[in-house]
Amino acid sequence: MTTLFELQAPAAPAPPTFDTQPIVIGLDIALVTSGVAGPGWADHFRTGDRRGEQRLLHIVETAATFYRNADLVLIEGAAYSMAKQVGHDEMSAARWMIRCDLHRRRIPFAVVTPDSRSIYATGKARHKDAATGKKLTAKQVKGMVRLNTSLRYGVQFDGPARYDEADAYVLMAMGMDWLGYPLAEVPNTHSRALKGVAWPTQTVAVAR
Repeated sequence: MTTLFELQAPAAPAPPTFDTQPIVIGLDIALVTSGVAGPGWADHFRTGDRRGEQRLLHIVETAATFYRNADLVLIEGAAYSMAKQVGHDEMSAARWMIRCDLHRRRIPFAVVTPDSRSIYATGKARHKDAATGKKLTAKQVKGMVRLNTSLRYGVQFDGPARYDEADAYVLMAMGMDWLGYPLAEVPNTHSRALKGVAWPTQTVAVAR
């Protein structure tokens, strides 16, 4: 059964062409399935049956194949409101290993909170059902992020990793916007999320 958030998005206008196209990568890192995105595309990778150190190394090494030539990388930060603490220590390690690798490669990066990502995509961090007034679940909000992102940028996010890919695309779009190369018009109710990000202090060569 097709739900509101599973509707097919119509094609959006093609993103603008730049004289110097920034290479911005969005990373939604997870222990099982991670989303990754750049302007006009989204992908994902899995850790399979790897565990412990092997899994962490696989995450960093695979992510690096996408960002090794990047001008800027956006990483989704921890969701501290999550009640279940299982895997949080390993997730934190994965994020910090990627941050250390980016630092070693001298690639500027920023960590974006899940709330800022949701605000940029939907205008709010928290949503309520219009009919019942009840707070939407985390999965329902992810569905809104996916739908709004598809509608705004004309990119389809399908399959089991659709939410991970959509989240990564929002992160990347935030980075493009901050550099001065917005991929689409974003209302002020959404773009205010950029103010809540600790952007890199080093100069990014392609920034406008």
